[in-house]
Amino acid sequence: MAALKLIIDFILHLDVHLGQLIAAYGAVTYAILFTVIFVETGLVITPFLPGDSLLFAAGAFAALGSFNIFFLWLFLIFSAFLGDTVNYWIGHFLGEKLLENPAVPIKKSHIEKTQRFFAKHGGKTIILARFVPIVRTCAPFVAGIGRMSYRRFLSFNLVGGAAWVTLFVFAGFFFGNIPGVRHNFSLVIFAIVFISTVPVLVEFLRSKKTKKLKI
Repeated sequence: MAALKLIIDFILHLDVHLGQLIAAYGAVTYAILFTVIFVETGLVITPFLPGDSLLFAAGAFAALGSFNIFFLWLFLIFSAFLGDTVNYWIGHFLGEKLLENPAVPIKKSHIEKTQRFFAKHGGKTIILARFVPIVRTCAPFVAGIGRMSYRRFLSFNLVGGAAWVTLFVFAGFFFGNIPGVRHNFSLVIFAIVFISTVPVLVEFLRSKKTKKLKI
């Protein structure tokens, strides 16, 4: 519970914590951002890490001169692309064994939700999932398990990663320092998190309704 509280606090106060990281580590913060985005997209066991909100906050700090916006943009696109690629190959080679191993903390419900997402949207899931927390982390893993051809996955990965990073980094860059946003940053981050989870909530309610109808 303590770890969860720390994560929630970090997400809701990203402006404070990211500012502290920049002050303490300077240019090394690029590597910290790269690592968080890579791990959030690259390891199926870490869907709880901040993605959308971290990109937005990074863009806002870039507008203040803390980062070079174009280097940040390219760096994080590469991180997102590399994360999904690693996740795909983990699913491809180890997916079934990991799911069968009770010691590996992968929630079967997350995998099932992602499989339903694939059933509905096909290969475009790799692009669409970038904007849906949890599904974003599970989609490349499920694609690897399902043996989607890597060439097909690669194109979806490039487009989805670039679109996701571009949208949130430049939204933060252009809007993150508007007084109303800057003085209510925690509320804005909460709104981003809430809006991002709406598709998951809708899918959950639909699945519950379907189960009730079957009963």
